Amino acid sequence: MKAKATRILGALGITLALAATPFTARAEGLAGAYLAANQANRDNNYDAAARYYTLALTRDPNSPFLLQNALLTYVAKGDVKRSTAIARKIADGPLGSQLADLVLLSDAIKQEDYSKAADILQKSEQRFSPLLFELLSGWVQLGQGQITATIERFDGMTSPKAMQLFGQYHKALALAVVGDFETADKILQGGEDGNLRINRGSLIAHAEILSQLERNDDALKMLDKALRGTADPSVLHLRDRIAKGGMVDYDFITNAREGAAEVFFTLSSVLSGEQNDRYSLIYARLSEYLRPGYSEAVLLTAEILKDQKQYDLATKTYASLSPDDPMYVNAELGRADALEAAEKYDASIEVLQNLARGHGDIPRIHMSLGDVFRSMERYEDAAAAYSRAIDLIPEPAKNHWFLFYARGIANERTKHWEQAEADFKKALELSPDQPLVLNYYGYSLVEKHQRLEEAQKMIEKAVAARPTDGYITDSLGWIFYTVGKYKEAVAPMERAVELVPLDPVITDHLGDVYWKVGRKREANFQWRRALSFKPDDKVAERIRRKLEVGLDVVLEEEAAKDGN
Repeated sequence: MKAKATRILGALGITLALAATPFTARAEGLAGAYLAANQANRDNNYDAAARYYTLALTRDPNSPFLLQNALLTYVAKGDVKRSTAIARKIADGPLGSQLADLVLLSDAIKQEDYSKAADILQKSEQRFSPLLFELLSGWVQLGQGQITATIERFDGMTSPKAMQLFGQYHKALALAVVGDFETADKILQGGEDGNLRINRGSLIAHAEILSQLERNDDALKMLDKALRGTADPSVLHLRDRIAKGGMVDYDFITNAREGAAEVFFTLSSVLSGEQNDRYSLIYARLSEYLRPGYSEAVLLTAEILKDQKQYDLATKTYASLSPDDPMYVNAELGRADALEAAEKYDASIEVLQNLARGHGDIPRIHMSLGDVFRSMERYEDAAAAYSRAIDLIPEPAKNHWFLFYARGIANERTKHWEQAEADFKKALELSPDQPLVLNYYGYSLVEKHQRLEEAQKMIEKAVAARPTDGYITDSLGWIFYTVGKYKEAVAPMERAVELVPLDPVITDHLGDVYWKVGRKREANFQWRRALSFKPDDKVAERIRRKLEVGLDVVLEEEAAKDGN
């Protein structure tokens, strides 16, 4: 359904990349700001881009190009309020833009000026996709008190099927706003294809509606079926409230402004993961603007920013959720992840340790802490954190295989092989034939020269499961090398370098294999390539020695050293 909905959105018309029209700087100062703004824009550095575009606008205040891109960057960085002045100037100009219209429309809805919002929609119909126009029009009509027109609008969204689903979902929400829970329930029940589930919000809305109809048992059954052992904080929180008895308030969408926010969130969710995720970011930011503190929009915005490697903005967005929000733990876990991605490891650990003080019974917190310690190569601390997570899981399920795998790596790195092997076996017991486990376990056996035939079978199985994983393919080539099957090692090792061309260790391995089959000139070439990829000091020293005296001498030297 997501692919169909994406097509329905059509050509959104938002200028989300640098304009194709050449821009001529009118002064040296303008040129500097212009170039800096463009580069920041290309890098998705919205804070810097907004600052430089604003500076450029002081020198050329009527440039459509500068205005449009300044508008984009202000919305993307989350400053929709300040972007409205720019949007007005664009709308008053000769060209206009869909983004300017969306910002002004959102501002009118924010001020609950629905007559103004309706005027903007009427003038902008040709700029908007049919899905966006129809959904927003329905909520603006509700804001004007035109409930019948709202229902007719949503019912008119009949083709294609995905458009009809979105229309009916928002119709149900609009009916719930005016208290018609019976009809809203019938819509959300769906038809022969099952419940109408656009997103998790439709589940929460439906459960609250059932509670309003004094059907708490039905609500609990529906939530339990949806959860199926998973730990969704918002859904669990709602379930606990319903289970305590009594009627739960319907507060998912309570007015037209929140309904419009849900439109933007719905479209942002549909577009998330697309190649140009700026579309998704714009809609998520507008959803936040209309409904401050809406945890779903906050988390989606932060995830998009994190994917764009805008870690500071992502961290700031995650931190905006209140500690009493059911999704607070998820937000803090996301914030820690963003800090880790930014290589701010100490800050990430601080967030997780603070979180553990108040929510120490949540395994995922300790697992995340273990992941950060593992990134820092603090393997003893990582193993301890993973152990705390495991202790909190009385009966590990299939999806917990990664936890044992991660602890196994930490134990292997700290030379606690017996514990590591037990963890790898447990991970495979939970998820048989898991390629990551098979590869690491098998490779570890190769490095220890233990049970090589068993290790080879493990790695071959891992390669079969992930034929495009260069690291696993490298393991297969390396085991052939280790057991002296040098000719058999060539093909997988060449394939590994093809899959991961810039990895120093894999390239070094290919050099060793070439040497052993008599291709010594090619071996030296691969070793030099490996050095150019800046391996760690120990690997680099060994490569330089091989280039000086050859692999055979190095192996003899290492054997003599081990013998002593």
